[in-house]
Amino acid sequence: MEITQQDSEKLLHRKLYLLLRTGKLLMESAADTSRIMRNMKRTAAYLGLPEEHLHIYINYNMLMVNLGDEEHSFSKFQRCEKHGINMTAISAISKLSWRAIREDYSLERYEEELENIRTRKRNYTPWQVAVGAGFACGGFCIQFGCDWPAFFYASIAAILGFRVRAVLNDLGSNHYVNIAAAAFVATLLAWASAFLSTAQCPGALGAVLHSDTPWHPLLACALFIVPGVPLINFVSDMLDNYVQVGITRAVNTLLIVVAMAFGIALAIRVCGIDNFVKDLSITPHHTYLEFAVAAAISAMGFSMIFNIPRRLLWVVAIGGIIAVCTRNFVNLGPSNNNIGLDWGPVIGSLVGSALISIIVTRLVHQFRTPHHCLSIPSVIPMIPGVLMYRALFAFIDMRGVVGEVTVAMNNAIQASLMILCIAIGVAIPNIFARRWITPKRRKQLKQMIEERRLRGKFVDLTNIG
Repeated sequence: MEITQQDSEKLLHRKLYLLLRTGKLLMESAADTSRIMRNMKRTAAYLGLPEEHLHIYINYNMLMVNLGDEEHSFSKFQRCEKHGINMTAISAISKLSWRAIREDYSLERYEEELENIRTRKRNYTPWQVAVGAGFACGGFCIQFGCDWPAFFYASIAAILGFRVRAVLNDLGSNHYVNIAAAAFVATLLAWASAFLSTAQCPGALGAVLHSDTPWHPLLACALFIVPGVPLINFVSDMLDNYVQVGITRAVNTLLIVVAMAFGIALAIRVCGIDNFVKDLSITPHHTYLEFAVAAAISAMGFSMIFNIPRRLLWVVAIGGIIAVCTRNFVNLGPSNNNIGLDWGPVIGSLVGSALISIIVTRLVHQFRTPHHCLSIPSVIPMIPGVLMYRALFAFIDMRGVVGEVTVAMNNAIQASLMILCIAIGVAIPNIFARRWITPKRRKQLKQMIEERRLRGKFVDLTNIG
């Protein structure tokens, strides 16, 4: 049966539509721009869209593809509206793009599997995610030097704050208002727990409830809001020269942190708390075993927010332990009565994230998942969320006292350098070694593309219009 020019054009538009849907799913699942580009180009190869005539434009809220030569031009746009974090979807799309080429999928089969990825239920129920997020904040609290009773107080406050945000999101209210409300509620609950933890209760009950660090939950109870993945993606995009997307991610991240700081600052005003975020020490003095337990809890908790497959939770837990304990060993030392090299948190963050990134690079094929789906959840427990909102709170609470700007800027600069180092560590495979790490896969892909080209699977623009 002869294919008409109209049928060829209709088929081309369908292929461009499928390519855009693939990119949209990745963008809305919080993939970094470099990954989106690689997956879209691989999908384009499966669809038979010649790379020499294909132009892909990626923006935070809009994708565009164009296939054209000197005589033809076909363009399509796709809006990206719902931005979340879904590592399972990112992993599934990566596998699908390889499988579609290898097994020569029909367009119907590819579209069906893509739709299955889009509509797949998340791996955890809303309450499971809330509990995971809560305990992740408790793990942060341990890293800031709290004791284990305070760990539970911080966790409970964070669980309820997380649920407040989830309910408000379901009701359709403004995203940033929801963040401020969640931070406000979590901080209020953490403040109330300080009175419970210092109350004179009789017998065993008093021993269970008492905490020697009653104010530390205030530092950690809202850290489930800190946008660790967008922060890392922002730096990664800037390093990969996707400046426009990176700046958009940065502005969105800043607005999230501002909303969180506003909610915390409002709760502090309502409760009449002094500027604890400036004065309360966050230097821990726990054993490395306690650091390891806290890191594993935080990594697994954030992995549940990111919708990591259940089978990988233990892998991420070990990754969190390696990253945090390495960071602490490099960071801490004799100057703060700890064991370590005493090189500071910035170098510690770089070494910890780089180490886990290199380890994950060698393991991605064994666990059949993209690098970022393991490395990012592992390093999230190192994100300096408390320094970020300490800096913002200091600016919000400024009263003209000498040294306030210095304190605010010190926290801001230190947090920024730590985030930069974490992102650089995670991005090491992309920045320095991708061409040496995956030559076999690139050679395999090139061979499969040539085979498809020989079988006439690629679009010939001369046959269209």
